[in-house]
Amino acid sequence: MEIGTKDNITLTNGGAKGYLFPFILIVSLFFLWGMAHNLNGVLIPHLKKACQLDNSQSALVDTSVFLAYFIMALPAGYLLRRWGYKLSIIMGLIAFSIGAFLFIPAADYRMYELFLLALFIIGCGLAMLETAANPYAAILGKPEAATHRLNLAASFNGLAAMVAPIVGTMFILSGKSYTEPELNAMAEVDRLSYLMGEAASVKTPYLVLGLVLLLVAVVFMFVKLPEIKEEGPDTDENSKTGLFSVLRHKHLAFAVIAQFFYIGAQVCVTSFFIRMAQQGAGVDEKTAGYYLGVYGLLFMVGRFVGTFLLRYTTANRLLALYAVVCTVLAAIAVLGSGMVVLYALGGLGFFMSIMFPTIFSLGITGLGKETKQASSWLIMAIVGGAIFPYITGGIIDMAGDNTQMGYVVPFVCYLVILWFAQKGYKPVHL
Repeated sequence: MEIGTKDNITLTNGGAKGYLFPFILIVSLFFLWGMAHNLNGVLIPHLKKACQLDNSQSALVDTSVFLAYFIMALPAGYLLRRWGYKLSIIMGLIAFSIGAFLFIPAADYRMYELFLLALFIIGCGLAMLETAANPYAAILGKPEAATHRLNLAASFNGLAAMVAPIVGTMFILSGKSYTEPELNAMAEVDRLSYLMGEAASVKTPYLVLGLVLLLVAVVFMFVKLPEIKEEGPDTDENSKTGLFSVLRHKHLAFAVIAQFFYIGAQVCVTSFFIRMAQQGAGVDEKTAGYYLGVYGLLFMVGRFVGTFLLRYTTANRLLALYAVVCTVLAAIAVLGSGMVVLYALGGLGFFMSIMFPTIFSLGITGLGKETKQASSWLIMAIVGGAIFPYITGGIIDMAGDNTQMGYVVPFVCYLVILWFAQKGYKPVHL
């Protein structure tokens, strides 16, 4: 029985019950890759301490993951077309689990380079999962409910933004911090014992994560997913044009730029959140980690509120308003002190929540059959998450380890998004 069609795609199975459990499995993927991303906010300050890194070096955690996304964006699409949804998801889960298991030897040897390799492999797995799971969630049912299914699945990604920092704080962060003079004053055996203990705290969480991923992969192996068929030859314009030709649409090109800066801003905020809370608000490491969980909760709530507000205003106006608020909050984070800094960071979570999907939708407006290629560019724009945190870390190091100064980077990013929401989003008819 035909459940639904989308473009030239047909989904067939034995009825609604035939795709309910597969959809639940797909939703679990949104939660799992949300966990991976949102653990980075805990990992960065933790590995900085355990591996004795400067801020730029610690930001390579983000660089490793998001560079993998950029490199795997097109190959993942090719593998999806060649292997299909089910095998692509299974291979993505296996790659994700391999990266998680590599945390164990990386911690045993306290080898930062091995941590980065593990994170790069995780990023490759995540790219494969997202490339397959997003469109599969959209077509796994009736076409008229595709947006609802995607929003429902994405809400579990938002749930992970709250859960991951709490789990990371409970099982990874020790709450013990020593200044460089204090470490140098320790006996070598005590100093090494402390650093190895810090490194070892990541092993159990990532071992459990890796085992869960393998279990989910096994479930996918034995579950019969609804069959997806592409009807007829590929005759759309995408097959006749080059990858770069779609960028002739200026509003898309500007959307790619805006998305690049948005992802950079979001990753900078979360990656340095804990150290920002410690320095700016004066809270301890554990408390800062739990506040990062509150930030995730506000991000999730912000998505629901933003979706509701879009009923009463246009996407570009809401994006412009949120960009203005984020610019003000970023300035407060840089210039403020005490708990007001934490409140500003929480506000950023709420007001950034709608930016990715809104920029995405504005960028593909009116592109018709070129939407698929446009989507590829907007996904590749997440490489901003590999670049801007490293720049932020460099600014913090140059400012004498002043984390607040690093938030100048998100401030500039929000100005770019504001310009896009006011001017750059407008389609130009060719």
